Amino acid sequence: MYAIVEDSGTQIKLAPGAVLDVDLREDASEGSTITFDRVLAVKGEGDETATLGTPYIDGASVTAEVLGEIKGEKLDVIKFKRRKNYRRKQGHRQRYLRIRVADIAAKPKKKTTKKKAAEPAASSED
Repeated sequence: MYAIVEDSGTQIKLAPGAVLDVDLREDASEGSTITFDRVLAVKGEGDETATLGTPYIDGASVTAEVLGEIKGEKLDVIKFKRRKNYRRKQGHRQRYLRIRVADIAAKPKKKTTKKKAAEPAASSED
């Protein structure tokens, strides 16, 4: 089973038990839970096709446990202009929130039944 959710302008594929890093939320503390309610698609085990939202699936959500805050790898930002004695070096480490997906809750699919086309009405000739 997996779900694709939208978070901070990115689409993330989540599966129960998966541990991954998402953009930092200041209101989330270690041990708390967060809920992703902008679910774009859900595919359950044994389902042949995924349920797609337009753009989101009503009533679907994904809950995750916050494991803590981490820092990404270091990036170096270097500015340089030749012959002008201009050199600048700056480092950056992005802060992320490490989460573990706990549960994917989605409404069960409604089984659609094919309706028989109504027979055309007999035309009366005068």
